[in-house]
Amino acid sequence: MAEAMYKPKAADAKKRSVEAVAKLLSEYPIVGIVNVEGLGAAQMQQLRERLRGTVLILMTKARLMKIAIETVKAKRPGIEALEAELKGMPALIFTKENPFKLANTLRQSKSPAPAKPGQIAPNDIIIQAGPTAFSPGPVIAELGSIGLKTGVEQGKVAVKEAKVVVKQGQAVPAKIADVLARLGITPMEIGLDLRVIYESGTIYRKDVLDVDPKKYIDNLSAAAGQAFTLAVGIGYPTRETITRLIGKAFTEAKSIAIEREIINSETVKELIGKADKAASGLKAKVSAPEMNDEKPENNGQ
Repeated sequence: MAEAMYKPKAADAKKRSVEAVAKLLSEYPIVGIVNVEGLGAAQMQQLRERLRGTVLILMTKARLMKIAIETVKAKRPGIEALEAELKGMPALIFTKENPFKLANTLRQSKSPAPAKPGQIAPNDIIIQAGPTAFSPGPVIAELGSIGLKTGVEQGKVAVKEAKVVVKQGQAVPAKIADVLARLGITPMEIGLDLRVIYESGTIYRKDVLDVDPKKYIDNLSAAAGQAFTLAVGIGYPTRETITRLIGKAFTEAKSIAIEREIINSETVKELIGKADKAASGLKAKVSAPEMNDEKPENNGQ
């Protein structure tokens, strides 16, 4: 009897959950999926507070998310592509921000954390060369066991050569995780791991969204500069190049006019100066023989 009473309540709760998710999927223009695996309740609460007013985070069973997505796919073409990313511990995020701005916001919300055994390295984990805080002892053997070359400098153990101890995409071994913790190295990141974003029928995956805004702007500036230089070089007139092209054409025309001794208001000063310089040179040449032909005085006669 109790079981029979429980099932309808559970079904009603699931139905309300699907309806709530479907409502959000219909209301928000930007929908994403993040992985929250490894996040504790306290860390999740901190992230919610940090992103409040910008990003809404919703967690429920992946099966209910899929049902909600199927419910709205007729209104939002292509949104069903999100279903393939509902793996591990997924959560839906809703926002009205630009997808790339959202990705940057989530990236900035992450904080460094120590590595745990079995975690996947987001990047190459490197132990750099340099001194440690440890005095000589068993720690030398411990560091050597993971392939580090060590020595003693000023009474402290020092790592002689930098070494990649875990490559990107590999799981962190327990021994290496322990060494990293002892050295105070925090190679992991705690935060929302963005997988995909949906906007108006377009799916943006992590590799597309993972853009450094400063680097992107620098690249655009460099490309614009190169395009400007090329356009000026080939004489291609645009709103941006026309002033430079007119200035360049004026300078080149003036140079030709001076070379051909064409007199106008722009060349007359240079031509007079050129003529004066030529006259001075000619005068020097004519005067030189006259000076050499003068006979020296004969003081002895």
